[in-house]
Amino acid sequence: MKLTDMNIIGLTTAIILTFASFSIFAVEKHLVEAIKHAEAAVNAGNGKAIAEHAETAKTHAKTADEHLDAGIKSLEGVIEHGKLGHDDLAKRNAEEALTHLNAAQ
Repeated sequence: MKLTDMNIIGLTTAIILTFASFSIFAVEKHLVEAIKHAEAAVNAGNGKAIAEHAETAKTHAKTADEHLDAGIKSLEGVIEHGKLGHDDLAKRNAEEALTHLNAAQ
């Protein structure tokens, strides 16, 4: 079966939407952990415990942000290469996006 431009655009769109849903879930998981530790910092009894929870919250928030940024950059590559018909490059970028979005978990 020969892929037409519309098929490629449809496939690319489906891949992007799939990755976007993974992205939301992955970032949400780290953000949930960040919020839990921020709440624990608020409720902690001493400065040392407050700081420890804050550091953990910050780590989760930064991890989610860094991997999400990298995933978005890879998805932009998927879109660009997919539209140009560069199937191999689009697929490679999609794999990189998936790796980063999974890492955000």
